[in-house]
Amino acid sequence: MTSPAVPLSVMIVDDQAIVRLGFQALLESQPDLTVVGTAGDGRDAVRLATALAPDIVLMDVRMPVMGGIEATRALQRLSAPPKVLILTTFDLDEYVYDVLRAGASGFLLKDATPEQILEGVRVVGAGDALLAPNVTRRLISEFAARSQLRPPPGLADLTAREREVFDLLVTGRTNAEIAARLYLAEQTVKTHVSSVLLKLGLRDRVQAVVLAYETGIVVPGARPPTAAT
Repeated sequence: MTSPAVPLSVMIVDDQAIVRLGFQALLESQPDLTVVGTAGDGRDAVRLATALAPDIVLMDVRMPVMGGIEATRALQRLSAPPKVLILTTFDLDEYVYDVLRAGASGFLLKDATPEQILEGVRVVGAGDALLAPNVTRRLISEFAARSQLRPPPGLADLTAREREVFDLLVTGRTNAEIAARLYLAEQTVKTHVSSVLLKLGLRDRVQAVVLAYETGIVVPGARPPTAAT
């Protein structure tokens, strides 16, 4: 008989107690997820995450004492940084660019359905990235405005096949779509993606998208990023 998988540990950070309680009840209803702590501001979040080492932090953006952007940066400096999944509302997408640059792995809208929230947590917990379609328009315009239009360091180190994979993944294609496009096995694509991220010094696919837009590899009008699998 196989042992059950260890649940993903989650910490919830929001300055509204009712929001924290709602997310906690939802997450704890699932056998593969467990809430290890909650915090009402970014400073407490960093302190608790240092002690509790959660796999994922659900992070609000606007909070007293320390906001979500600064807290995300601080969490990425930990020896074992958690994945950060930003909680936002539609009118807060102005923060998308800065939070991605700070190290977040994706976004969830606070008015998402329970099923979308649970799926988002699992996607990020599996090491993939999540960008809600509703927040990508502002993201693309911000990247266009801040584009440096110069090749990123490490791009020349990619093999021809790795560059093909990179060009496809930064336009939002999943591993399965890349595999079909390049006539490769999906596991082979996963290996190439890991190699690309390592060579470019990137943590995940979201950071690859950030890099591609910043340096002009991808331009507005290309297929926008979607949740990766």
